[in-house]
Amino acid sequence: MTWIGELWRRLRFRLLGSRFEQDLAEVSRDISLEFRSLETQVSDSLVQPRMVALLSTVFGSLALLLAMVGLYGVTTYSVSRRRAEIGIRMALGAQPRSVIWLILRGVLALLAAGTALGLAASLAAGSLITTLLYGVRANDPLHLAAATVTLAAATAVAAYLPARRAAGLDPVTALREE
Repeated sequence: MTWIGELWRRLRFRLLGSRFEQDLAEVSRDISLEFRSLETQVSDSLVQPRMVALLSTVFGSLALLLAMVGLYGVTTYSVSRRRAEIGIRMALGAQPRSVIWLILRGVLALLAAGTALGLAASLAAGSLITTLLYGVRANDPLHLAAATVTLAAATAVAAYLPARRAAGLDPVTALREE
């Protein structure tokens, strides 16, 4: 249907609805009717689920961002505390990629523990949120895997920046500071 046809259909619906309301009001003022299209009724009935989905998305994204900032801070602090160790490793011939892997290994251990605990909690609490979900099971493996991959990617991004900075550390400067 073209946009002109849709506009004519809506205009005709409103004209007929208002004429019928006037005729009904002449018969009795106690009777009240409201005419709305099916599209409007469906849209109005979905306002609350859409709002819950939007708020869940916003707060979930904010939580992911805060987790990334926190992990970045913890990793940066860990790297700053280990500057002398990293400087000695680099002075003895460690390659930058081995320093990066050294830092990322510790973060991956945190990721593995957090993922295991998170998946267990998600599976346990899945029955509590089934009323909020539409078209998805609470313990859907595909969505759990997608969430796990998203968290792993966020962890990799948050931890790679301090690890890269550690790999570029000048060993002489790091050893002098000690």
